[in-house]
Parts: sequence; structure tokens; C-alpha cells
Amino acid sequence: MNFSVRLKKMCVAGVVVLGVMAMFLKPLLAQEVKADADPNAAAVRMVAAPDVVAEQDQPVGDVTIAAMSQYFWRGYELSRNSVVIQPSITIAYKGFSANLWGNLDTKPYFQGIADPNDAGIWNETDVTLSYTRSLGLFNIGGGYIYYGLGALNKDGPKRADAQEIFATASLNTVLSPTLTVYKEIGSYQNWYFLVGVSHLYEFNQIYSIKLEATASYLLSTYADAVQFNAGAGYGGYPRFDGNALATNEKFSNFHDGKVTLSLPVKLTHHLSLTPSLSWIFPLSDDAKNEMKGQGLKGVVSPADRDSSFIVGGLTVSFAF
Repeated sequence: MNFSVRLKKMCVAGVVVLGVMAMFLKPLLAQEVKADADPNAAAVRMVAAPDVVAEQDQPVGDVTIAAMSQYFWRGYELSRNSVVIQPSITIAYKGFSANLWGNLDTKPYFQGIADPNDAGIWNETDVTLSYTRSLGLFNIGGGYIYYGLGALNKDGPKRADAQEIFATASLNTVLSPTLTVYKEIGSYQNWYFLVGVSHLYEFNQIYSIKLEATASYLLSTYADAVQFNAGAGYGGYPRFDGNALATNEKFSNFHDGKVTLSLPVKLTHHLSLTPSLSWIFPLSDDAKNEMKGQGLKGVVSPADRDSSFIVGGLTVSFAF
């Protein structure tokens, strides 16, 4: 068993152990926090649900900077062997919110080569507009996302920009179960269904532990293997065969899963620091082949690419 496999199993085991410990320690050390908004949710790329924004009498917001060991989105490997910096700013008022998010890859990777003289590349800017409100036990909402996408590196083809509309519903109860449905209305034409649960245990006014898990289903309504293989950025989401090569069939299956352990620390009333560790993995053989086929190049055969990953990060957030 190689080191990476052992590391993944150790991380998963650690998440389970910490979760069990938290359950037993909760009555002694913590007061359970209900399913109110995670103050850092808007700073995280496409989390299980949009931030639930309370109907404040005055605007509120936060500025967040995250440093991650890799950039992943819906199970896709979008960076390798470099730290990514992801700044974000959110403004909210009476249930409405606007978020601006971006990604800076400090060492772009292209077909197995990382240019040591490259100072980095800004390759994504996203804008999210949403509305959320509480109805008893339910939080419901929806919104619009514009993904301004560039090349993953200076030598690669420019990705087509994307647009999505989404609707979300969650329960203010144990584990905060959430369902979010995304519909891509631009170049990629697909439905993405995301189910998530999470729980935050507050040990005191400073330290907490949070466990999150998500699972997804991807339903593609467009696939063009020729365009995908040509790197045109308009190939949609094709189904991939056992060799991780694109076909003209549309992808329709369970997709990616994610388990995250984070340790939020409230440094002051406005400032927080959150280290996190995530395990990202496919939920079906089709997803395994597709995540390999969509991954970054650098090996002779796409089938030899990884489809399961461990990602760590550190997030600093200032609320105002």
C-alpha cells in the first residue's frame, strides 16, 4: 500500500474518530449550534448550500482569503503541486446577497510541467447573486452565478465562461440537511444535484469543530467528445469509458463526494481563522472515469490519473 493511500485512509479514520469524540463531548463541553448561516460559507467555492442570510436592518458582509493546497470544484482537479489563493467578499441585506470570488494559482501546471519562473495566474472570477429566507424549520432560496473562466495556465486553451441558476432548501434541524439544484444555462448544459449535511460543535466561545459531507448527481444534457478532446472548452460533460476517454454519450450518474473536517477559531468578534482538511472522491465508476478524464494532464494515459484526493487549507475571514 503506497503512502498516498495510507494517508487517505488515515484522514478518513481521523474524521470518523473526531466525529464520535465530538458526539460524546458535546453534552460536557459544548452547546449545539443550530443550522444558522456559516459565516464563512459564501467564501467557499460552491458549498453545499448558499449562505442563509438573516434579514438584517443594515447591510452586513465579510472579506475572506483562503489558501488551499489544491483547487477542486465538483471533484475536478483544477491545479496541481501549487498553493492557490482564493479571496472573496460578500455583502448581504434583508435576505439578498452578492458575492465576488476569485482564484489565483501560484504555480500553473500544464501537461506535467510547472514553470518555475511563472509568478502565478489569475484564472477565475465568479459573481453570485442570491436571495434566502427562513420559513419556520426551512431555509429556502435561489440565485444566479456567473463563472468568468480563463485558461488554467498560460499555454492552455481558454475555458468557456459558464452561467448557472440554482435553488436550495435546508432544514433547521440536526445535521442541517440541504438540497441544492444547479442548472447550467451557458456553454456546458447540465443539471447538478447536491445533498449535504453538516454539524458544528462549539467547545467554547473560541474553538469549534465542524464536520461536513456532500454527495452529488450530475445529469448532462450536452456532450461533444470531438470538441472536448480538441480542448475547445465547449465539450459539455461527456461520459468517459474505462480508459478515461470521452465518448459522445451524456454523463448521467452519481458524481463526487466530499468529507470535510474544519476547526473554526474565533480570534476576535469579527476575525476568524479556519484550518480544514477534505477528502474528495468519486461516487460511481462513471464518475471515477470522468474525473480522471477531466483531470490535469501529465501522465501517458488518462486512466493513470488520480480520482481521489486529500486537500488542506487555511481560511481567514473578517466579518463586518
